[in-house]
Amino acid sequence: MRVKKISLLLWTAQLLLAALFITAGWVKLTMPAEALSAVSTLPVPFLRFIGTMEILGAFGLLLPGLLRIRRELTPLAAIGLSIIVTGATVITLVGGQVGPAVLPFVAALVAAAVAYGRRDWLARSSRGRIARQTRKVVATRIA
Repeated sequence: MRVKKISLLLWTAQLLLAALFITAGWVKLTMPAEALSAVSTLPVPFLRFIGTMEILGAFGLLLPGLLRIRRELTPLAAIGLSIIVTGATVITLVGGQVGPAVLPFVAALVAAAVAYGRRDWLARSSRGRIARQTRKVVATRIA
């Protein structure tokens, strides 16, 4: 029962993070360059790159688990997104804005929690890959 509750909590966090990052990424990709320059000191092409990574990361939080294909990508996507929002937190704090830094900080914590909670998906994939490679080597040496 405890495992089901944790899984439900992780899926809820993944859905909320995906919604947040799809929205944030979409804004960065669709906002005019002038408006984007007005709200950030970072170069517009870099912000567009970050927006693209946010959208891809959001898909990485959801699709592998839903499709049960390459589920090890979910914790990696969560780690990548936590790095992005940690950077956003630092840049916001350096700009002297403590209040607006709370949202990216919380998002970083939630993304890190998802990465930690889904670490078993990464471990299972690694063990399977190592086992396949070991069998291949043993079969080659026997033959």
